[in-house]
Amino acid sequence: MNAKERFTTRVDDYRKFRPHYPAPLLGLLRRECGLTPSSVIADIGAGTGILTELFLEHGNPVIAVEPNAAMRAACAELAAPYPKLECIDGTAEATGLPDASIDFVTVGQALHWFDRRRARQEFARILRPHRYAVVLTNERHMGPEPFFVAYEQLLREHGIDYQRVKATYPSISDTLEFFAPAKMHMAIFPNHQDFDFEGLLGRTLSSSYMPQPGHAGHEAMHAALMHIFERHQMQGKVRMMYDCRVAYGQLT
Repeated sequence: MNAKERFTTRVDDYRKFRPHYPAPLLGLLRRECGLTPSSVIADIGAGTGILTELFLEHGNPVIAVEPNAAMRAACAELAAPYPKLECIDGTAEATGLPDASIDFVTVGQALHWFDRRRARQEFARILRPHRYAVVLTNERHMGPEPFFVAYEQLLREHGIDYQRVKATYPSISDTLEFFAPAKMHMAIFPNHQDFDFEGLLGRTLSSSYMPQPGHAGHEAMHAALMHIFERHQMQGKVRMMYDCRVAYGQLT
């Protein structure tokens, strides 16, 4: 399936159950990169606006660039409380934005879907001189805790093309290469989500490789997920933990 269309039927689960980004990263960008509420943000591959909303709450004007119409429509709903939002149809490789018009280019959880060489050229084109690109990923803990091990095994056994998608996730060396020859800086923030079973199911179905209702593999996946939840829940909840990695630097 075309990468730009993989999430069309998963918009609600994505918006409700994907992890947000820790607010302290704004302090990092203020200290290290000169972020102010007037900085113009281009959030690339904005999806439903999870990262977009963090900058809107900070007071920034944000241009959310998203090629998927359903996800872009969900993101556009943020314009009601945040009039500084503009949503446009575009890609990382062809944003449609003017040269040297942006203070920060941000990417949340989407770098692995891009042609990184072409995206870097596009980001360098739209950034103002001495401004910053920021790449964020919420990296899920996979072990050694039994719940994390069991959940990873579920994805391997029931994911439609989980291994293929996982192989595209950029490593730290891939991200260094994306910023090169400019210098990349990195910080890590702890992050987590607490889920009842409905939330854990929604988080699972927000991933493009998991079988949705109507797919031949959905019922078996649902039963396996329920078994994992029942074994590892405490007071009706399980905790999904992440390292939020923030890579940032100037591209020229």
